[in-house]
Amino acid sequence: MSLLFPTLNPSIICKCNASSSIDLRNHNGPHALDASYIRRAADLADKSAGLTSPHPNFGCVITAPSGQIAGEGFLYAQGTAPAEVQAVEAAGERCCGATAYLNMEPGDCHGDHTAVSALVQGGIQRVVIGMRHPLQHLRGNAIRAFRTQGLHVDLLGEDLTSIDIEDAQKACLLVNAPLICRAASRVPFSVLKYAMTLDGKIAASSGHASWISSKQSRNLVFELRGRSDAVIVGGNTVRRDNPRLTARHGGGHMPIRIVMTQSLNLPEEANLWDMSEVSTIVVTQRGARRSFQKLLASKGVEVVEFDMLNPRDVMEYFHDRGYLSILWECGGTLAASAISSGIIHKVFAFVAPKIIGGKNAPSPVGELGMVEMSQALNLIDVCYEQVGPDMLISGFLQPMPDMVPIIPSLDETVTVDPTISPYEPSIIFFYKAWDPYGAFSNFSPHPIQMPDENGDYVTWLSVEHYYQAHKFVGVDDTFAQNCVETIKSVKSPEEAARIGRSMQRQRPDLIRSDWDNIKIEVMYKALKCKFSIYPHLNSMLLSTAGSVLVEASPHDLFWGGGRDGEGLNHLGRLLMKLRSEFLGETSSSETPTIGL
Repeated sequence: MSLLFPTLNPSIICKCNASSSIDLRNHNGPHALDASYIRRAADLADKSAGLTSPHPNFGCVITAPSGQIAGEGFLYAQGTAPAEVQAVEAAGERCCGATAYLNMEPGDCHGDHTAVSALVQGGIQRVVIGMRHPLQHLRGNAIRAFRTQGLHVDLLGEDLTSIDIEDAQKACLLVNAPLICRAASRVPFSVLKYAMTLDGKIAASSGHASWISSKQSRNLVFELRGRSDAVIVGGNTVRRDNPRLTARHGGGHMPIRIVMTQSLNLPEEANLWDMSEVSTIVVTQRGARRSFQKLLASKGVEVVEFDMLNPRDVMEYFHDRGYLSILWECGGTLAASAISSGIIHKVFAFVAPKIIGGKNAPSPVGELGMVEMSQALNLIDVCYEQVGPDMLISGFLQPMPDMVPIIPSLDETVTVDPTISPYEPSIIFFYKAWDPYGAFSNFSPHPIQMPDENGDYVTWLSVEHYYQAHKFVGVDDTFAQNCVETIKSVKSPEEAARIGRSMQRQRPDLIRSDWDNIKIEVMYKALKCKFSIYPHLNSMLLSTAGSVLVEASPHDLFWGGGRDGEGLNHLGRLLMKLRSEFLGETSSSETPTIGL
């Protein structure tokens, strides 16, 4: 199993790790069977990598009392059926008296305890969990719920300990390394990738670099991109290589492209300004080349300014945008800056059996200010694998963070910072489906039934499915009608959004002419249905009475609140409108009528 990417091409699987297959011939110690099934759950958890954007990875294996696997499942994307629900459905009656193996404690972000309820109602008697949930607002909730319902719960490293258990626990940590790093360090999990010659050069003295590594290595890079929220490069790479930075896998997740440049000295024409497949974000120093910023904006490129441009501030910003994993494919100067900032967690170095020489030929990492070999940074958990003619060396630059981050309570925060008042009006932020109020998101996994143009009720897998499809509803065009059906049928709200947004960019002629005037009403109707048919969601919404609701997307200035509160926050506004309506209905129903 790879230390971070357990299901990558076998050519980069680290041979120093145990096989993920359930084979006990080499595991005769205590809890060997439990450890094997947990490793299987961790392998399952990674199956959506490259197909959907990075998200908390959950896998579930259910074994019958006989010891045979009865059912399995994994979370495909945020807003889709939990792994536990899928496994219970697959196991059917064989759940009764069975054991469930989970790589990570379930995260109940939707107010309905779906994962816990599925296992309890299925008749599961024992649950083995690889690790507690790293997010503080979710940690321990499901474990307490299982035990309250009378299920026997064993946690790796707490209730179960052995060498096999340690290996299995490590597999669980690694499959959710991005989530753990996000929770502990408040920056996305960052991987530095580069290809170099045997003499340590990433290009010839002329700057020519195509190609250092083999086709096999480059194919693996496409997989690494598909497993990332974004790929980041510097201005030199844009000017020299004119990259596309696509995953090139013919479908699935396409990472956002990020260009980091102080001066904004970039070409007017570049492959990264082609927004037909995926978006590009340019981060730069505040005030840099205003006229060029306008040019980029006219092409649809988002420009984000920073008072002081540095890798840590940029990563903290993208943490706030909800990103879990970033792939750095930059040159030596930016790589050195990122390493010095302490935000690089892992390195993938492809070494080609070539020698190019050159006194001025660039190296993969620029000046770090080190003068003695004793200052060199040592990689942890190093793996060596041959990929075609190349050698891939990978390892961590820093140890995995504590999976149980200590987040201060409100009282502790006030003690440390007296300027924070707990008595100020409450603002509740929501964004990703795994946030404390993730159920408020239009991406939450709550199907709705809405009438179509003929008055017949149609089931939509999420509010986002309904919203994206209605961009094309009523358009007299076969392709537009196909878009509606395609969006309706995709598994995740993420895919529905990707299809709807990309078609809106590529074929604006297919969008209904009144869309700008009715899109708020479309969203409102879908949200009203969602919060009307799910009592626990209605209760959650009403419990926020007196609080301001803000969709915390820093880049969506229409539905979200924006980075500095400059967004219109229409999604938050619609939820507050619904809350007022529901509260009014409650008050009316409780007011006694007086007979005449």
